[in-house]
Amino acid sequence: MKMKKLVAVLATAAMVLGLVGCGEPTSTSDADSTTSTSVEASTSVEASASEETPAEPVTLRMAWWGSQTRHDRTIAVIELYESLNPNVTIEYEPMDFDGYFNKLATLVASNDVWDIFQLGSNFPTYQSKIYTLNDFIKDGTIDVSGTTEAFLRIAADEKGNQVGLCSGVNTYGIAYDPALFAQAGVAEPTENWTWDDYKQACLTIHEKLGIYGSSKFDDWQAGASSGVNQEGFGIGFFNKTNDGLGFTDYKMLSDYMQMRADLVEAGAYPDPGACKEISDIENDFVVSGEAAMTWVASNQFVSLATAAGRELKLINPPRKSANGPAGVSIQSSQMLCVSQDSKYPEEAAKFIAFFQSNIDANKILLAERGIPTFTAVREALAGDLTDLEKAVYEYVDVVGSFDTGGETVNPSSPACTDEIKEQYNYYLEKVIYGEMSADDAAKAVYDFAASKF
Repeated sequence: MKMKKLVAVLATAAMVLGLVGCGEPTSTSDADSTTSTSVEASTSVEASASEETPAEPVTLRMAWWGSQTRHDRTIAVIELYESLNPNVTIEYEPMDFDGYFNKLATLVASNDVWDIFQLGSNFPTYQSKIYTLNDFIKDGTIDVSGTTEAFLRIAADEKGNQVGLCSGVNTYGIAYDPALFAQAGVAEPTENWTWDDYKQACLTIHEKLGIYGSSKFDDWQAGASSGVNQEGFGIGFFNKTNDGLGFTDYKMLSDYMQMRADLVEAGAYPDPGACKEISDIENDFVVSGEAAMTWVASNQFVSLATAAGRELKLINPPRKSANGPAGVSIQSSQMLCVSQDSKYPEEAAKFIAFFQSNIDANKILLAERGIPTFTAVREALAGDLTDLEKAVYEYVDVVGSFDTGGETVNPSSPACTDEIKEQYNYYLEKVIYGEMSADDAAKAVYDFAASKF
């Protein structure tokens, strides 16, 4: 499709050149006729030029984080967009997660944030740098008729300002290698498995196979964000209005911290130094066969399994109790936002609309950032899903069916979340290295988090 459209552009250019050629004299025998022909041709070309004034050249900068699969597909869509919009050049910077946010912090400080940038639920931290899309939606620059208010809301702030367009919906899960579970004689996990089941599986796999039972987890999500949600319906780390904590007992944080320390001590989980070696999906210990399971966002499962080159399965994270809340829910994967620092916010908004809703673009992206929120895109992709992609769709459906006690999920988190997360990981390492008890570390995290409000 991209090549056909590029050929069409070249053909149009050739026609214009042909018109100019027709304006040149073909004979010197009739000066009046030649002059008349030249003037007419010149007038024709000038009229054509005035009717089709070339669009102003625009250069946009874009950045995102993710796996190599995401990088490759995103670049291909950028190239498609440039072929359809010859006046637009998009300079791009694909990065890993840590590198992205380190660079973003620098650009925020220097008022030079990329025109188009990727964010998640931590968008309140960077909201002063987001150019809201409200006016572009109102004037039709961004056509949202193909999606729903519910999908729009998960990329909006608490006042209803559209801070971005959702790149897809996803959730968290555990990717595991069923063959390694079988070799170790460990039953595969089920939807109501518990953290005790997880710990025992890790210990047994390490004992039987001499590898890690589990690779690196997102400890903040597992032990704090989702972890507190698992304490009961209506309980969360933050309250619904994001102006305070949603729980009062700091001990809700201690069990996970102690479990992590126990697994590292047993050799069933990589220590913090080894975890820091994992910079992206492609070098996860599950990919190398050095671990039997790992934490994963559902939209990254295909990349993980592809990199591993063998069968992996996807299951929800363990629960605190078999009959308790799952603690995970459907949410926005990431969103693309327009920067307040952009010289061309409307052009950036046009690209975001194309990226999220154009069918040809999404046949390249193949839902790598999550299940698309535009109906026509989902329908166009449904018939071409691979087995791995079908597994992700099915998993998201399963999580979407979990009982939430009638509670809706807060799509955003307060601006102080990154600070609290940093402190959580800091104190968790102290527990792992035996420098603090899990109870003291949990209280320190709670006290720090409470002090931010």
